[in-house]
Amino acid sequence: MTLLLQCKKEGRIDHLDPNAPAPAQVSAVKSESVPGGAIVTYKIPSDPNLSYVKAVYEIQPGVFREGRSSFYTDTLKLDGFGDTSVYKVKIYSIGRNEKASQPLEITIKPLTPPVLTAFGNLSIEPGFGGVKIRLKNKLEAALAIVLEADTVGNGVLLPIQTFYTKTPEGTFSARGLNSVQTKFSVYLRDRWNNKSPAIITSLTPLFEEKVPKPFTAVHLPTDEYEPVEAQYPLERMWDGLVDQGIFASRHNTVLPQWFSFDLGRAVVLSRMKMHQRAPDYTYTGANVKTFEIYGSNNPNSDGSFGNWKLLGTFKSFKPSGLPTGRVTAEDINYGFTQGEDFEFEDVRDSYRYIRFKTLETYGGGAQVTISELSFWGKL
Repeated sequence: MTLLLQCKKEGRIDHLDPNAPAPAQVSAVKSESVPGGAIVTYKIPSDPNLSYVKAVYEIQPGVFREGRSSFYTDTLKLDGFGDTSVYKVKIYSIGRNEKASQPLEITIKPLTPPVLTAFGNLSIEPGFGGVKIRLKNKLEAALAIVLEADTVGNGVLLPIQTFYTKTPEGTFSARGLNSVQTKFSVYLRDRWNNKSPAIITSLTPLFEEKVPKPFTAVHLPTDEYEPVEAQYPLERMWDGLVDQGIFASRHNTVLPQWFSFDLGRAVVLSRMKMHQRAPDYTYTGANVKTFEIYGSNNPNSDGSFGNWKLLGTFKSFKPSGLPTGRVTAEDINYGFTQGEDFEFEDVRDSYRYIRFKTLETYGGGAQVTISELSFWGKL
């Protein structure tokens, strides 16, 4: 015997009542001012139709933002304010049918926003081939540093470079400018387009010229110059091709390790640039994290450091401040595409031979990889 079972098609169970009234307003509202915003707490109405609570507020003339919080919480975070003025905020209870209660209006007064706090620790000064900008961003806010300049002398300031950062402290350099007095402007902008005042000043970039390539490898007894494979020799670092090859030392080496090379002439060094390995490896693996640069005009043939002068100890900088393994487009542009700049703070003598000593890599291993090295100074 065959038993046939027929299921009756049930109608959809719909929990939405389009005719239900809007929920009651929240009550017992309190606000706590924070930098650039406020934390609002309240008592949720006892209404089964409540879906969420919404705050609507104007951060700039004609620019409105919304903050939302589900019925599971009693807190709203309001952000995006660019000053410490008093602002009106309208709070709505929203039903499952999207009906809104009458607004409950409150006022808030944000604390000094990060874009203005950081501005108090913003400075600009002459740098080699351009200018140097210093910033302390103790709240680690996502900020843009906008640099403008009157490069043609017609009194018009135009944007020439923008740096993006969340790090608590950093130095940012703009290059490629002539050593003539130039009018500059620098200001900060946050992700809501709030802007700080601008520092406007006239500065003269410090003169420098690029040291011509190629350089020449110098194989000294204590140096680590053997590549992991034949296609990764020292010469890759000064072939002018950032994205077409690297120097890579052997895996079975130890840190610290160093290699030496000849600039071809004596130079009073002002700065150097290092390009990390290609984007998939930037700020990871065998890329150099901390290192030292030494100069000499008569290196000891035994490879010792006797005739070498320490010119600087440097640490690689990561604009995003993210932990190892996570990078942003700005990180890749800075560390690989544009290359990291490192300035020699107080080098007064000229040197022909350079020794690069790696102290630490991003991955913690002993292998070292570098795409390209360049140097500037007074020839």
